[in-house]
Amino acid sequence: MFVLAEKGMKIIERFIPMRHTDIRELLKFEKTPLNLLVAFTTLVFLVLFVVGATNYLIHGHHAYGVTREHPWGLMIAMYIFFVVSSTGLCIMSAIGHVFEVEVLEPFAKRAIHGALVTLLSGFVVIFLEIGHPLKMMIYNTISPGLTSAIWGMGVLYSLYLIFIVIEFFFLLRHDHKWAKRFGIFGLVVGVAAHSNLGAVFGFLVARPVANGIYYPLYFILSAMVTGCYLIFLMYGFKYKLNFPPEMQKTLVATSKILGLLLAILLFFEIWRMLTAIYGGMEDRAETALHILKSSPFLVGEILLGIVIPFLVILLSNGKAIRTMVFASLGGMVGIFFMRYDLVHDTQLYPMQTLKLREYQLPPSFIEYFPSTTEIFIALGAIGIAITLYYIGDKILYLETDPD
Repeated sequence: MFVLAEKGMKIIERFIPMRHTDIRELLKFEKTPLNLLVAFTTLVFLVLFVVGATNYLIHGHHAYGVTREHPWGLMIAMYIFFVVSSTGLCIMSAIGHVFEVEVLEPFAKRAIHGALVTLLSGFVVIFLEIGHPLKMMIYNTISPGLTSAIWGMGVLYSLYLIFIVIEFFFLLRHDHKWAKRFGIFGLVVGVAAHSNLGAVFGFLVARPVANGIYYPLYFILSAMVTGCYLIFLMYGFKYKLNFPPEMQKTLVATSKILGLLLAILLFFEIWRMLTAIYGGMEDRAETALHILKSSPFLVGEILLGIVIPFLVILLSNGKAIRTMVFASLGGMVGIFFMRYDLVHDTQLYPMQTLKLREYQLPPSFIEYFPSTTEIFIALGAIGIAITLYYIGDKILYLETDPD
């Protein structure tokens, strides 16, 4: 098995430069406490993924905690979490190498690598949510639903994957002319795919709390915030918080961009709630007030996801990059709650047809908690993302300088 893998890597090396072609090098790493903790946690997550995926394949959707009244659960939230991360990293990479903002160019390749890793991890999750993923791909092609936002999402994300794979290939070869061309295609299609994913929620006329123009715009904004958080985490781990001068300059610039994005995102959140509550529309206002009382929204989404990182940037003028690494870790937890709240909150209030036809008693809010299988698969997907990122970091040159 090792021999076949090494032969495959040597064939790939003819087309792109590689750091290592010896598969055994992947198992060698600096055995610091942090590295050992990350390796052990990742291994546990991968084992949990195997257990969760096996249980799903045996029992189907009965292994999930979803119901007819609450059909979307943690799997949808994790899929959105990963593809938001991918789009955000793609946008941040494009600012550097496509639009030639010199201070942000150093992380172009690493960001695109992260975009690929998170997109593939998201595809793994959604494949375990869809009952028949192969049939989906076949019928998406032979009987397209041109008026369906979900059909558009599938097509656009497929094209996005193709473009960023080609862009990454040329970046690794240091062919910046072609990398820039496909980077433009990847950026345009990625933004279109992601805003279309927001439209999946914005088009929900039957769910007033989600319906409207808010989500297509919000998805792009929150994606850029997520991309900034992941850049801090990737380089914080790479340099063990001892950043060289050039990287300090890059991360300070990233921090200032992130501060602006967080201010706009907080502005969006305030007006989202005000417009939902104002007027007292039954489903929209009651749902918004219920959301405002929940800990996942106030502590996770607002405090960890927006307020703490914003205060770190504001009080340090963006220069506390070591602190920003830890704030970004909390920020990613907040981003997860943004995705989880988005999916759950949309389905909180029972639909009118269900209220009239199926409930014998006055309906209350529909609560949901993920099953063990869902939690195992979600953690496992994080393990898959870390593993894929580690392999790429180990065998590929992810820095701008070819030397």
